[in-house]
Amino acid sequence: MGDVHLRDLRYFVAVAEEGSFTKAATERLFVSQPALSKQIRQLESRLRAELFTRSARSVTLTPAGEALLPRAKELLAGWEAALAAVTSAAEAARRTLTVGLHARTPPDLPAAVARVVDEQLPGYRVEFRQVSWDDPATGLVGELVDLAVAWLPVHDGQGLSARIVAREERWVAMPAGHRLASHTEVEFAELEDEPFVALPIAAGPMREFWLAVEQRSAPVRIAAEAHTAEEMFGAVAAGTGLVLLSATNAARYRWPGVVCRRVRGLPPAELAVLWRSADRRPAVRVVADACARHIHWPAHASMNR
Repeated sequence: MGDVHLRDLRYFVAVAEEGSFTKAATERLFVSQPALSKQIRQLESRLRAELFTRSARSVTLTPAGEALLPRAKELLAGWEAALAAVTSAAEAARRTLTVGLHARTPPDLPAAVARVVDEQLPGYRVEFRQVSWDDPATGLVGELVDLAVAWLPVHDGQGLSARIVAREERWVAMPAGHRLASHTEVEFAELEDEPFVALPIAAGPMREFWLAVEQRSAPVRIAAEAHTAEEMFGAVAAGTGLVLLSATNAARYRWPGVVCRRVRGLPPAELAVLWRSADRRPAVRVVADACARHIHWPAHASMNR
Protein backbone atom coordinates (compact mmCIF):
# COMPACT_ATOMS: atom_id res chain seq x y z
CA MET A 1 0.00 0.00 0.00
CA GLY A 2 1.61 3.27 -1.14
CA ASP A 3 1.69 6.56 0.69
CA VAL A 4 -1.36 8.78 0.39
CA HIS A 5 -0.95 12.49 -0.32
CA LEU A 6 -2.94 15.16 1.47
CA ARG A 7 -4.15 16.40 -1.89
CA ASP A 8 -5.80 13.02 -2.51
CA LEU A 9 -7.54 13.19 0.86
CA ARG A 10 -8.68 16.74 0.10
CA TYR A 11 -10.15 15.57 -3.21
CA PHE A 12 -11.84 12.63 -1.51
CA VAL A 13 -13.46 14.83 1.17
CA ALA A 14 -14.70 17.29 -1.46
CA VAL A 15 -16.43 14.56 -3.49
CA ALA A 16 -17.89 12.99 -0.33
CA GLU A 17 -19.32 16.29 0.89
CA GLU A 18 -20.59 17.46 -2.48
CA GLY A 19 -21.94 14.05 -3.52
CA SER A 20 -20.77 14.76 -7.07
CA PHE A 21 -17.52 14.54 -8.98
CA THR A 22 -18.54 17.34 -11.32
CA LYS A 23 -19.62 19.74 -8.58
CA ALA A 24 -16.54 19.01 -6.46
CA ALA A 25 -14.26 19.53 -9.46
CA THR A 26 -15.77 22.73 -10.84
CA GLU A 27 -17.10 24.53 -7.75
CA ARG A 28 -14.68 23.56 -5.02
CA LEU A 29 -11.40 22.21 -6.32
CA PHE A 30 -11.18 24.05 -9.65
CA VAL A 31 -9.82 21.07 -11.54
CA SER A 32 -11.24 19.12 -14.44
CA GLN A 33 -13.68 16.33 -13.66
CA PRO A 34 -11.55 13.69 -15.49
CA ALA A 35 -8.48 14.75 -13.49
CA LEU A 36 -10.43 14.46 -10.24
CA SER A 37 -11.78 11.04 -11.16
CA LYS A 38 -8.26 9.89 -11.97
CA GLN A 39 -6.94 11.04 -8.59
CA ILE A 40 -9.72 9.27 -6.72
CA ARG A 41 -9.06 6.06 -8.67
CA GLN A 42 -5.40 6.27 -7.74
CA LEU A 43 -6.34 6.80 -4.09
CA GLU A 44 -8.59 3.75 -4.17
CA SER A 45 -5.77 1.78 -5.77
CA ARG A 46 -3.35 2.77 -3.02
CA LEU A 47 -5.89 1.91 -0.31
CA ARG A 48 -7.01 -1.26 -2.13
CA ALA A 49 -10.62 -0.35 -1.48
CA GLU A 50 -13.46 1.35 -3.34
CA LEU A 51 -14.48 4.54 -1.61
CA PHE A 52 -17.52 5.51 -3.69
CA THR A 53 -20.46 3.77 -5.26
CA ARG A 54 -20.95 5.51 -8.56
CA SER A 55 -24.18 5.68 -10.53
CA ALA A 56 -25.46 7.91 -13.31
CA ARG A 57 -27.31 10.10 -10.82
CA SER A 58 -25.35 9.98 -7.57
CA VAL A 59 -22.12 9.24 -5.78
CA THR A 60 -22.32 7.66 -2.34
CA LEU A 61 -19.74 6.43 0.10
CA THR A 62 -18.98 2.75 0.48
CA PRO A 63 -18.37 1.34 3.98
CA ALA A 64 -14.63 1.89 3.34
CA GLY A 65 -15.35 5.49 2.35
CA GLU A 66 -17.49 5.99 5.46
CA ALA A 67 -14.59 4.73 7.59
CA LEU A 68 -12.09 7.00 5.86
CA LEU A 69 -14.10 10.26 5.83
CA PRO A 70 -13.81 11.34 9.52
CA ARG A 71 -10.16 10.32 9.66
CA ALA A 72 -9.38 12.15 6.43
CA LYS A 73 -10.99 15.29 7.89
CA GLU A 74 -8.93 14.90 11.06
CA LEU A 75 -5.72 14.56 9.05
CA LEU A 76 -6.50 17.62 6.94
CA ALA A 77 -7.45 19.64 10.01
CA GLY A 78 -4.26 18.53 11.74
CA TRP A 79 -2.17 19.59 8.76
CA GLU A 80 -3.87 23.00 8.64
CA ALA A 81 -3.17 23.42 12.35
CA ALA A 82 0.47 22.44 11.79
CA LEU A 83 0.79 24.98 8.99
CA ALA A 84 -0.72 27.67 11.19
CA ALA A 85 1.66 26.80 14.02
CA VAL A 86 4.69 26.89 11.71
CA THR A 87 3.59 30.20 10.22
CA SER A 88 3.06 31.66 13.67
CA ALA A 89 6.45 30.43 14.89
CA ALA A 90 8.20 31.75 11.79
CA GLU A 91 6.52 35.13 12.20
CA ALA A 92 7.52 35.22 15.87
CA ALA A 93 11.11 34.39 14.90
CA ARG A 94 11.12 37.19 12.34
CA ARG A 95 9.89 39.54 15.04
CA THR A 96 12.50 38.43 17.59
CA LEU A 97 15.82 40.25 17.53
CA THR A 98 18.75 38.67 19.36
CA VAL A 99 21.62 40.69 20.80
CA GLY A 100 24.90 38.85 21.33
CA LEU A 101 27.43 39.61 24.08
CA HIS A 102 30.75 38.10 25.07
CA ALA A 103 30.40 39.01 28.73
CA ARG A 104 27.54 39.15 31.19
CA THR A 105 24.51 41.15 30.16
CA PRO A 106 24.45 44.50 31.99
CA PRO A 107 21.65 43.96 34.53
CA ASP A 108 19.53 46.96 33.52
CA LEU A 109 20.00 46.68 29.75
CA PRO A 110 17.37 44.03 28.82
CA ALA A 111 14.52 45.82 30.59
CA ALA A 112 15.51 49.22 29.16
CA VAL A 113 15.74 47.91 25.60
CA ALA A 114 12.47 45.98 26.02
CA ARG A 115 10.69 49.21 26.94
CA VAL A 116 11.94 50.92 23.79
CA VAL A 117 10.90 47.95 21.66
CA ASP A 118 7.41 47.92 23.20
CA GLU A 119 7.02 51.60 22.40
CA GLN A 120 8.54 51.69 18.92
CA LEU A 121 8.21 48.13 17.60
CA PRO A 122 4.84 46.66 18.66
CA GLY A 123 4.82 42.89 18.29
CA TYR A 124 8.61 42.57 18.46
CA ARG A 125 10.71 41.16 21.29
CA VAL A 126 14.43 41.21 22.10
CA GLU A 127 16.57 38.41 23.51
CA PHE A 128 20.14 38.64 24.84
CA ARG A 129 22.51 35.74 24.26
CA GLN A 130 26.02 35.19 25.60
CA VAL A 131 28.39 34.06 22.84
CA SER A 132 31.72 32.29 23.32
CA TRP A 133 34.97 34.21 22.89
CA ASP A 134 35.80 31.65 20.20
CA ASP A 135 33.48 33.69 17.98
CA PRO A 136 35.13 37.13 17.64
CA ALA A 137 32.14 38.50 15.71
CA THR A 138 29.83 37.68 18.65
CA GLY A 139 27.55 35.49 16.51
CA LEU A 140 26.92 38.07 13.78
CA VAL A 141 28.78 36.45 10.89
CA GLY A 142 27.14 33.08 11.49
CA GLU A 143 23.76 34.85 11.89
CA LEU A 144 23.27 33.47 15.40
CA VAL A 145 22.34 36.99 16.48
CA ASP A 146 20.99 40.13 14.81
CA LEU A 147 23.11 42.64 16.73
CA ALA A 148 25.96 42.54 19.21
CA VAL A 149 27.45 44.61 21.98
CA ALA A 150 31.16 43.84 21.94
CA TRP A 151 34.62 45.19 22.51
CA LEU A 152 36.57 46.02 19.39
CA PRO A 153 38.40 44.93 17.38
CA VAL A 154 36.55 42.30 15.39
CA HIS A 155 37.72 40.63 12.18
CA ASP A 156 37.88 43.07 9.26
CA GLY A 157 36.18 42.38 5.95
CA GLN A 158 33.18 40.51 7.38
CA GLY A 159 30.51 43.01 6.41
CA LEU A 160 29.89 44.43 9.87
CA SER A 161 28.98 47.98 10.84
CA ALA A 162 29.93 49.37 14.25
CA ARG A 163 28.78 52.29 16.36
CA ILE A 164 31.24 53.05 19.16
CA VAL A 165 29.37 53.81 22.36
CA ALA A 166 32.23 54.07 24.88
CA ARG A 167 35.99 54.27 25.26
CA GLU A 168 37.49 52.96 28.48
CA GLU A 169 40.87 52.64 30.09
CA ARG A 170 42.26 49.14 30.33
CA TRP A 171 42.80 47.63 33.74
CA VAL A 172 44.67 44.53 34.89
CA ALA A 173 43.38 41.69 37.05
CA MET A 174 46.02 40.10 39.29
CA PRO A 175 46.18 37.84 42.34
CA ALA A 176 45.59 39.70 45.60
CA GLY A 177 49.11 38.72 46.72
CA HIS A 178 50.84 40.02 43.59
CA ARG A 179 53.84 42.34 44.05
CA LEU A 180 51.89 45.21 42.39
CA ALA A 181 48.57 44.62 44.15
CA SER A 182 49.20 47.41 46.64
CA HIS A 183 49.44 49.99 43.83
CA THR A 184 46.37 51.92 42.71
CA GLU A 185 47.81 52.24 39.17
CA VAL A 186 50.54 50.40 37.29
CA GLU A 187 52.55 51.19 34.18
CA PHE A 188 52.15 48.64 31.41
CA ALA A 189 55.94 48.41 31.20
CA GLU A 190 55.86 46.87 34.67
CA LEU A 191 53.64 44.06 33.38
CA GLU A 192 55.44 43.10 30.18
CA ASP A 193 57.47 40.30 31.74
CA GLU A 194 54.47 38.81 33.54
CA PRO A 195 52.66 35.67 32.31
CA PHE A 196 49.19 36.35 30.89
CA VAL A 197 45.98 34.37 30.46
CA ALA A 198 44.84 34.70 26.84
CA LEU A 199 41.57 34.44 24.97
CA PRO A 200 41.32 31.47 22.56
CA ILE A 201 43.30 31.66 19.32
CA ALA A 202 39.98 31.73 17.45
CA ALA A 203 39.29 35.15 19.01
CA GLY A 204 41.77 36.59 16.50
CA PRO A 205 42.46 40.33 16.81
CA MET A 206 40.46 40.51 20.02
CA ARG A 207 42.94 38.11 21.63
CA GLU A 208 45.88 40.26 20.52
CA PHE A 209 44.22 43.46 21.76
CA TRP A 210 43.63 42.12 25.28
CA LEU A 211 47.23 40.92 25.39
CA ALA A 212 48.37 44.40 24.23
CA VAL A 213 50.57 42.76 21.60
CA GLU A 214 51.16 46.02 19.69
CA GLN A 215 52.42 47.84 22.78
CA ARG A 216 54.97 45.19 23.78
CA SER A 217 58.69 45.34 23.21
CA ALA A 218 58.97 41.52 23.43
CA PRO A 219 56.61 38.57 22.77
CA VAL A 220 53.97 37.96 25.41
CA ARG A 221 54.32 35.04 27.81
CA ILE A 222 51.03 33.11 27.57
CA ALA A 223 50.53 30.91 30.61
CA ALA A 224 47.03 29.63 29.76
CA GLU A 225 43.96 30.18 27.63
CA ALA A 226 40.45 30.80 28.89
CA HIS A 227 37.13 30.41 27.08
CA THR A 228 34.91 32.05 29.68
CA ALA A 229 35.18 34.86 32.22
CA GLU A 230 34.94 32.27 34.99
CA GLU A 231 37.91 30.34 33.60
CA MET A 232 39.87 33.56 33.21
CA PHE A 233 39.34 34.87 36.74
CA GLY A 234 39.88 31.41 38.17
CA ALA A 235 43.29 31.28 36.46
CA VAL A 236 44.18 34.73 37.81
CA ALA A 237 43.16 33.77 41.37
CA ALA A 238 45.31 30.64 41.09
CA GLY A 239 48.34 32.75 40.17
CA THR A 240 48.58 31.36 36.63
CA GLY A 241 48.77 34.75 34.96
CA LEU A 242 47.40 38.26 34.63
CA VAL A 243 44.51 39.53 32.50
CA LEU A 244 43.82 42.89 30.88
CA LEU A 245 40.18 43.94 30.97
CA SER A 246 37.97 46.98 30.55
CA ALA A 247 37.22 49.37 33.39
CA THR A 248 33.59 48.25 33.28
CA ASN A 249 34.45 44.59 33.70
CA ALA A 250 36.97 45.42 36.41
CA ALA A 251 34.07 46.89 38.38
CA ARG A 252 31.48 44.30 37.37
CA TYR A 253 33.41 41.12 38.14
CA ARG A 254 34.25 40.58 41.79
CA TRP A 255 36.33 37.44 42.25
CA PRO A 256 37.78 36.10 45.52
CA GLY A 257 41.54 36.50 45.60
CA VAL A 258 41.62 38.84 42.57
CA VAL A 259 42.23 42.61 42.54
CA CYS A 260 42.00 44.98 39.56
CA ARG A 261 44.22 48.00 39.00
CA ARG A 262 44.22 50.78 36.37
CA VAL A 263 46.96 50.45 33.71
CA ARG A 264 48.80 53.44 32.29
CA GLY A 265 50.50 53.40 28.89
CA LEU A 266 47.82 51.61 26.84
CA PRO A 267 45.30 53.03 24.37
CA PRO A 268 41.68 52.68 25.50
CA ALA A 269 39.30 49.87 24.74
CA GLU A 270 36.31 50.67 22.53
CA LEU A 271 32.86 49.22 23.08
CA ALA A 272 30.53 49.12 20.08
CA VAL A 273 27.10 48.08 18.99
CA LEU A 274 27.52 46.00 15.84
CA TRP A 275 25.22 44.69 13.13
CA ARG A 276 25.54 43.21 9.64
CA SER A 277 25.92 46.04 7.13
CA ALA A 278 23.57 44.32 4.67
CA ASP A 279 20.81 44.07 7.28
CA ARG A 280 18.83 47.24 6.65
CA ARG A 281 15.77 46.38 8.73
CA PRO A 282 14.54 49.47 10.59
CA ALA A 283 13.95 47.30 13.67
CA VAL A 284 17.68 46.53 13.86
CA ARG A 285 18.50 50.23 13.98
CA VAL A 286 15.90 50.83 16.69
CA VAL A 287 17.43 48.14 18.90
CA ALA A 288 20.97 49.35 18.13
CA ASP A 289 20.02 52.87 19.22
CA ALA A 290 18.34 51.53 22.36
CA CYS A 291 21.41 49.50 23.31
CA ALA A 292 23.68 52.49 22.74
CA ARG A 293 21.52 54.77 24.91
CA HIS A 294 20.93 52.41 27.80
CA ILE A 295 24.30 50.82 28.51
CA HIS A 296 25.36 52.23 31.89
CA TRP A 297 28.88 52.29 33.22
CA PRO A 298 30.56 52.51 36.61
CA ALA A 299 31.57 55.97 37.72
CA HIS A 300 35.28 55.44 37.05
CA ALA A 301 34.82 54.39 33.41
CA SER A 302 36.36 56.88 31.01
CA MET A 303 33.68 57.45 28.41
CA ASN A 304 33.54 59.55 25.27
CA ARG A 305 30.32 59.31 23.27
